[in-house]
Amino acid sequence: MSAADEVASIAADLIRFDTSNYGDGSGPGERVAAEYVQGLLQDTGLEPELFESAPGRASVVARWAGTDPSRPALVLHGHTDVVPARAEDWQVDPFAAHLSDGMLWGRGAVDMKGMDAMILSVVRQRIAEGRPPARDVVLAMFADEEHGGVFGSHYAVTQRPELFAGATEAISEVGGYSVDIGGRRAYLMQTAEKGIAWLRLVAEGRAGHGSQVNPDNAVVHLAQAVAAIGAHRWPLELGPTVRTLLQGVSELTGLPFDPEDESSVDALVAALGPASRFVGATLRHTTNPTSLTAGYKMNVVPSRAQATVDGRYLPGGRDALIETVTRLAGEQVRVEIEHHDIALEAPVGGSLPDAMAAAIASQDPDAVVLPYLLSAGTDNKALAELGITGYGFMPLQLPSDLDFPAMFHGVDERVPVASLQFGTRVLDRLLDLM
Repeated sequence: MSAADEVASIAADLIRFDTSNYGDGSGPGERVAAEYVQGLLQDTGLEPELFESAPGRASVVARWAGTDPSRPALVLHGHTDVVPARAEDWQVDPFAAHLSDGMLWGRGAVDMKGMDAMILSVVRQRIAEGRPPARDVVLAMFADEEHGGVFGSHYAVTQRPELFAGATEAISEVGGYSVDIGGRRAYLMQTAEKGIAWLRLVAEGRAGHGSQVNPDNAVVHLAQAVAAIGAHRWPLELGPTVRTLLQGVSELTGLPFDPEDESSVDALVAALGPASRFVGATLRHTTNPTSLTAGYKMNVVPSRAQATVDGRYLPGGRDALIETVTRLAGEQVRVEIEHHDIALEAPVGGSLPDAMAAAIASQDPDAVVLPYLLSAGTDNKALAELGITGYGFMPLQLPSDLDFPAMFHGVDERVPVASLQFGTRVLDRLLDLM
């Protein structure tokens, strides 16, 4: 069976496994999905290894020999966990893998079980046809990507680094999808991603009766800090990847590009349509307050109040973000780092990016390929600890009217089956070119 024929059924099978990751260990885990992946790879003659970082938190890794084992290996990876979905918010059951009008619906259809299926179906077809890749490929399906990868990619890198021996580059999610720019189809190849700084704000004060005057109120200290951080306007800061992208958009649209003029930059970002949500968040650092916790009774002033802030910083900007948040929080509020992961910036040019562009051109000759910086994060962060340079390239040719960025973690997540089939053809070609 060809990859194009099999990809939708594999994606549907994966979606039906509820692998919701709540971030607190209460979810079902990824074990059942990992066993399914292991079985698909074992059917081809590969010897995948399944291992757990904690009960139920399973990842799968296999090595696929290429025609030239002297060359550095490539890691081709995905993740099998998904963010939770509230069934009452959806038009369909989010874990039923509903297929309608050529669209596959379900949690993970986009992020990223559909793309996992692209990888698995291509590998299965090529092995069945006796077509090894140009170099060794390490196939990995990780747990826990949706909560920082502590129980997935980071565990694998620290506890099982030998599985990635000889690998120098990696390919994974959130890149290679198409957008319409000035009437031209362009594919956004992810060559960089922001760093993560999940922060906890802790305010302490004097507990007391709610009817009394209390100038040392922890809730007030915290509220002032949250308001200041939420209102802060981070300055424009365009790195090399973003500049290259905006210059490409300028050439496609005829709009001027002045990196010192925010209105010029904003116009170019707007020209990206729905993808402007991703790109617009890569022009500067961001710090979004996300939760508040304080008090236990209406008439009691608590001694402690807490908030969380999702901080995302541009490459090289970690210290600036932490220092600014600490200053904005004020002397009455302590800033703690709950979770941190690095920012990445890979070369825009080179043999692998050039191969990605050529693989796209083989299926869509009139398209262009542009680099972009991802405002979120991927498991490439963990692999970077082993010196592996990561890219986002799971190619999808999408309808111009589909708001694809809204599908990530969104309600009614769905992907066109034809887009998955297109992706299998591009990935198949890439494995010959890389």
